[in-house]
Amino acid sequence: MAENVVRLHKPTDPPAPDTAPTVLTVVPDASPARPVPLWVRSGRAVKTAATHESTRATVRAVARHGLYTFNGGRIVARRAWDGRTGSRYERMIRAAEAAGNLEAAEEWDERLQCFRAARHHRRMDLLHSPVEAAKGVAVGAGMSIGVLVALGVVTALNTGHVGDVITPLTATIDFIALLIRIVQVVWGPALSVGPFLALLALWSVGRKQQAAPNWALPANVRSGEGEPITPSIVVKALRDLGVPALRNAIKEMGDAGASMLGPIRIAGCGVEVDVTLPSGVSTNEVQSKRRKLAENLTRHEHEVFITIPQAARTVRLWVADSGALDEPIGPSPLVTDESMTADYAKGRAPWGQDLRGDAAALSLYQRHLLITGLSNQGKTVALRSLALWLALDRSVQFLMGDLKGVGDWAMFDGLASTLIQGPTDEHVIQVTEMVEGAVDEMNRRIQAPPGTVFPPLIVLVDEAQVAFMCPAKDAEKRPYGGSKANSRYFMAVRKIHNQGRAVNVLMWQGTQDPTNENLPKLVREGAHTRASLALGTESQARMALGDKAVDGGAAPNLLRPGLDRGTLVVASDGITIPAGQSSITVRTHYIDDDAAKVITDRAKALRDGVTTLHAIEREEEHDRLADIAAVIGDAPRVRTKDVLARLATKNADAYGDWSFIDLKRVLDDVDAGPYKSDGVMVVARDRVARALANRDGDGSASAAG
Repeated sequence: MAENVVRLHKPTDPPAPDTAPTVLTVVPDASPARPVPLWVRSGRAVKTAATHESTRATVRAVARHGLYTFNGGRIVARRAWDGRTGSRYERMIRAAEAAGNLEAAEEWDERLQCFRAARHHRRMDLLHSPVEAAKGVAVGAGMSIGVLVALGVVTALNTGHVGDVITPLTATIDFIALLIRIVQVVWGPALSVGPFLALLALWSVGRKQQAAPNWALPANVRSGEGEPITPSIVVKALRDLGVPALRNAIKEMGDAGASMLGPIRIAGCGVEVDVTLPSGVSTNEVQSKRRKLAENLTRHEHEVFITIPQAARTVRLWVADSGALDEPIGPSPLVTDESMTADYAKGRAPWGQDLRGDAAALSLYQRHLLITGLSNQGKTVALRSLALWLALDRSVQFLMGDLKGVGDWAMFDGLASTLIQGPTDEHVIQVTEMVEGAVDEMNRRIQAPPGTVFPPLIVLVDEAQVAFMCPAKDAEKRPYGGSKANSRYFMAVRKIHNQGRAVNVLMWQGTQDPTNENLPKLVREGAHTRASLALGTESQARMALGDKAVDGGAAPNLLRPGLDRGTLVVASDGITIPAGQSSITVRTHYIDDDAAKVITDRAKALRDGVTTLHAIEREEEHDRLADIAAVIGDAPRVRTKDVLARLATKNADAYGDWSFIDLKRVLDDVDAGPYKSDGVMVVARDRVARALANRDGDGSASAAG
């Protein structure tokens, strides 16, 4: 007999076949949820209400306005106390003493003595004032009554009524009675409203001074965005800097700590103020806490710059408006002014703007140049913008080597005499020979008659670190890279640094991520104008700009990589630097490739046409050491003058312009250098033969010239 199945839940499995046994499934009801206790629900409600933004805003508003009134009373009381006592003068004296300014302390002490003398004189006058006041009241009352009676007599004579004699006196008495009645009517409400008006006045004073804790202030004030820099804010920021001597000195000054500050001046997109530090506080203690000082001033670290002017114990703070440094500057005048020309000797290249918003222009006259920084920070663009301006002077000649080789300098094809582009060792060899050719040109100019004027020759190498790190060697085993005395690129740059300026042969280099290996000390210190974009460490900043600039506040290592792209810290006498500073921060104009091509087209139009070489033509290879041995022959020694003459006869193209220095360099490299014998310089056959045998025994290749 089939049974009826009562299903108490929805089936989730497929129905069973009819042959399956019938099963009665009973699913028990879920147990009821445990009720939340009343005290828990109440606590949650209270917590929600207490932490609600409306509640918090109400609490802040109540606290803020209450503290405005309370602290406003304190401010008014202190002002009254300062006005009645000499406390203000005493604070100024303590502030001057803490700052070590004894002259100012003496001046404030004299003012305090004058104030005390005047106060004593006033108090002595009070001893006689009651009698004098009584006499004055009596005389005044008598004269007033006399005047009123006289006026009444005149009135009586005019009207003929004797009673008019007292009419003015009666009118005056009635007027006084009216004033008394007005006072009686107003006195009661005034007593009730007066305290509220007084509290309102105190609240107004407190509100104007923002006399409340930071957490109670409105959101737009509490965030500090756009907060103006005032003396009190600067003093508080210095006080909370974490320098005990500075904090204690400011406490001794009271609220007169602003005496440390010079005037706050508008400076471009920010303000500038000089701070004279009290005795016992050094400038580097403030410099080392730049981030904390910036945060105390409600600014980001990159918006505060600290430099050291000439005045002793003084730091100069430049504080940017919030977000102002993140705004781009305008386009370069090279782009906007198509009529602009250049003057190498007297002009200045429009490079960008300083932090004050003034135009930053750089003189390039007889100054070697070095620009460095991390990769992709705008080094090539900054260097190229100077070359673009100088190209508008038709007298300037360029020799260019781009060891990156991605076309950043391609627009100078047809403008530069030589343009080598590429990152390989072969390109480094070509660039090295280009620089050595500039050295030969420099030597030719030096030997010219005095007074000869030469056109400017700019030898520009971008990504110069590739040359310094090149492992290739020439046939004489001299390395192209490195910083040894026989390193070809290094020595060529050094020679131009030493003597090129006098004959207008200048070396410009751009490098990345400087180290002692890829930017030797002698090379970086040979540049007159040194500029750096963002760097990683302070030690790199010292390599880039020198110790003097960094000790004076230059800090390219504090620039933000990527965000401060194109911002340079410059140390040079070719740019206007504020008095007392050793460097200046410049935000350079950005000139893209298309705009650069337009400018170089204008520069090419000024010239008759320049054929650009993309490779250095090498002389036919020959063995210099073997040629020297050949011209010596069997003689034990030969005068250097005769050796040079025989070499020129043997191969005029290779040795015709050789000097004693060239001969000495080749022989010194193999320890066979000339020496003096019988008062003349000679070359020994044995030394040359031994050097030749040693070289051939080592399997060295022939020296190529």
